[in-house]
Amino acid sequence: MGASSMIILILAALAFSIFAILIAKVVTKTTTNKAKEEPYECGIVTTGKTWVQLNVGYYLFALIFLIFDVELVFLYPWAVVAKKVGWMAFGEIVVFFFILFVDFCMHIKKVL
Repeated sequence: MGASSMIILILAALAFSIFAILIAKVVTKTTTNKAKEEPYECGIVTTGKTWVQLNVGYYLFALIFLIFDVELVFLYPWAVVAKKVGWMAFGEIVVFFFILFVDFCMHIKKVL
């Protein structure tokens, strides 16, 4: 697998995405009215301002969750081959955790 495989994969993903968006535009019926333009929350009519800014901390905590969630995806293949590779696999996972730890510290610094 070389660069050509990656290019083909990217082009296929783009083609699939564009095709899906075009099909959705063609198939769906769009209508606009006043009720559709109003904000909706639990069937209750909103009162007061509907635009409320949230604290950036919520966004950063979501990013931290995403980082550690993706970490688990990469940890499983490492665990499968760790015994065969030996100390090199241990060194690689230490570097991986160090990068995650630095990123975690940067995010926490922004929240605090």
